[in-house]
Amino acid sequence: MGAEVDFSGTPAFQVLSSGEQRVPFIFNSPHSGRCYPPRFLAMSKLDPATIRRSEDCYVDELFAAAAALGAPLLTANFPRAYLDVNREPWELDPRMFREPVPPFANIRSPRVAGGLGTIPKLVGEGLDIYPARLPLTEALSRIEDIYKPYHACLAELLVGTREKFGYAILIDCHSMPANIRVGDGPLRPDFILGDRFGSSAAPALTQHAVALLAEKGYAVAHNKPYAGGFITEHYGRPAERLHALQIEISRGLYMNERTLERTGRFQALANDLKDFVHGLTRIPEQHFLTMPLAAE
Repeated sequence: MGAEVDFSGTPAFQVLSSGEQRVPFIFNSPHSGRCYPPRFLAMSKLDPATIRRSEDCYVDELFAAAAALGAPLLTANFPRAYLDVNREPWELDPRMFREPVPPFANIRSPRVAGGLGTIPKLVGEGLDIYPARLPLTEALSRIEDIYKPYHACLAELLVGTREKFGYAILIDCHSMPANIRVGDGPLRPDFILGDRFGSSAAPALTQHAVALLAEKGYAVAHNKPYAGGFITEHYGRPAERLHALQIEISRGLYMNERTLERTGRFQALANDLKDFVHGLTRIPEQHFLTMPLAAE
């Protein structure tokens, strides 16, 4: 038994689309999955509410308008506490498993050290997910049966989009705690946009996104403290006409972080994000097609 069984009745992930893709954008929500397999919950020492503390609650719903506007939306149904696809495939903590991890595993990344590897050790403020070590086969199953197919799907969407439009833009959608500050200052941003300090996307894309959100009255930060995770870094290759921008939304804008319930501001934010997606996808293609395509 493993990941294949956990998601035999519900797909581990899905692509939402209204039919033909009309814009060179792909939206991705890798951390909003809220299907917690009974087998996984039985393994955990946490109750069903506490284990959701690392979930990007409802981000897939906030960006649901993307599909209607002609941009595919890839969404995870598996939870982040179960598997984090915004990591390298083998960022594994050897202390979590009964057997030795593969020799090629990245066991020394800062994310592993923080308990947030491909198979997370912690949720929320340092809460251990498991009461004991796991069999290594558990990690292998999740990586082989879900992680790799998820990234294969995302890569296929990006390559197909570039073939159709000449370039592709990935918007990686996340949420963050409302108490996040920028540096030591008082600013608690509503949004943080990450482009790996300019390396994952054409500057015009980030500038356009910042302007659209600022016009709505939101406080927007850039790259600090979130510059973009593995997905943004791995798929953002402007020289190959593949651009990636990460968006972090303050959960205080739309939900109660204690109860995880949507607040009365949820729909207003969803409407603003629909306008944002519409405006973002209208950015002139000259910013992307004029970039030289790297040699294969």
